[in-house]
Amino acid sequence: MRTIRPAWLVGVAIVLAVLAWVGTELTSRASLALPVLPLSSLITMGLISVVCLILGLKVRRWRDGKREKALDPLLAARTVILAQACAYAGAVLFGWHAGILINQLPTIAMRSDLSIIWVMVAHLAGGLVMVAIGVMVERFCKVPPEDNEPGTTTRPKREAQGEEGFA
Repeated sequence: MRTIRPAWLVGVAIVLAVLAWVGTELTSRASLALPVLPLSSLITMGLISVVCLILGLKVRRWRDGKREKALDPLLAARTVILAQACAYAGAVLFGWHAGILINQLPTIAMRSDLSIIWVMVAHLAGGLVMVAIGVMVERFCKVPPEDNEPGTTTRPKREAQGEEGFA
């Protein structure tokens, strides 16, 4: 499994910002409302982030040596996948609302009600928090490299001995 690459997260955010900017232009020309998520979506994303963080802390505690019980390897794998999904969802959330905010910057002085701007800023902050939690939890799930013999960089290759050496 590959780790999250920050360049991909930035790329996702930029692509979504461009799409949001274009979408906002189209909706404003059609006199439709801004395509901004409601504040209740932050509650959902926050709960997902908290669950991701709790599972990540559980894996980190086991990794760092507090092993009362064995850790289910599927739980660790699912935690990594959840962390990556959290980071990418945060990049999408950030990029989408950044694009809308960029589109709306010229009209801020003309607005009488700035509540929608504050909703976008809250989503930008929520997206950054999700990215940070996703990247952090993914790092929690990394197992440190095994100790090798001095002078070697990899584990020694195992050699099969008879039929019982194969899975």
